[in-house]
Amino acid sequence: MEMAYGDRWKKEIAAMQRVLAGFDMIEECKWGKPTYTAEGKNIVILIGFKEYFALAFARGALLADAKKLLVQLGQTQSGRVMKFTSVKDIRANEATIKAYVREAIGIAKLGLRVAPKKTSDFVVPAELTARFEKDTRLKKAFDALTPGRQRSWLYHIAQAKRPATREARIDKAKPVILAGRGFLERRSGAL
Repeated sequence: MEMAYGDRWKKEIAAMQRVLAGFDMIEECKWGKPTYTAEGKNIVILIGFKEYFALAFARGALLADAKKLLVQLGQTQSGRVMKFTSVKDIRANEATIKAYVREAIGIAKLGLRVAPKKTSDFVVPAELTARFEKDTRLKKAFDALTPGRQRSWLYHIAQAKRPATREARIDKAKPVILAGRGFLERRSGAL
């Protein structure tokens, strides 16, 4: 299976596959990455990054994480990852990995899911509120976006520390929002 930085983490991938081999899961290729499923539900994904190798839990936010090893990457609500830099790291944490995977399988079998945040849970930056007051066309287009697309824009704009940067992000976002696309879809358009 092809994976970003796959050659760099070849030994770690093999070590993790050995750890996961004892579980009643199927290894499939999804998103170009080894993905382990149980009863058709994603449990974990092996992901190579430049600086580390990760075991990503599809519903990691629901795990107890007693050892505080799980990290949230980006704005994902449900997924969490365990980071590793060597086979030695994987071996040292093998018992914990297995415990977390067992728990993840149980969560998936129960059908538990992370409740998605509502758009109303995100703060609308003052600059965007002011722009909506001046530009009703932009406000209508934003309101017509799906909740996920709205959240993506709110998160992107609010992450800017300076008001001038938030204003610039709104300017760049406007044609994409008017086209009905979210932040992650911007490359297919004006940004």
